[in-house]
Amino acid sequence: MNRSYALVALSLFVALIMALMPLPFSIEPFRPDWVLLVLMYWSIALPHRVNIGWAWCTGLIMDLATGSPLGVNSLTYSICLYITTSNFQKIRNFSIWQQAVLIGLFLALYHLLQFWLNHFLLDIYFNPRYLWPALIGMLCWPWIFLLLRKYRRHFRIR
Repeated sequence: MNRSYALVALSLFVALIMALMPLPFSIEPFRPDWVLLVLMYWSIALPHRVNIGWAWCTGLIMDLATGSPLGVNSLTYSICLYITTSNFQKIRNFSIWQQAVLIGLFLALYHLLQFWLNHFLLDIYFNPRYLWPALIGMLCWPWIFLLLRKYRRHFRIR
């Protein structure tokens, strides 16, 4: 495993820790999808290195760590990363605020797909609070983008 892959995996590990870290019950519904945000950044910055395979493996790890039905996160991460990776050149040309809106739409798609799959597997019902993490993730995107870009440039990840 070369150094670039190890540094990308380290950033995903930190995002996984942030996703699993316990939060107070009152703010738990507002937790952004750290892992998906980091995956989307890397798929825009390095689409030849971080692709659907990374999304699938990371999704399986998330499924195992959170106890959700196996494959739900894998499938939804893969769909979101497919869209992101196939449009990375267009997304790169947008301003950071336009990217944030687009990322917010991708996160909303992720949550709707999650709900849809869990509705069929676990018989849950829709609650509008499922979309709060998409809005919070959209607001976090500019800072995540700038932080990971600085990380990528500092360590010369290519």
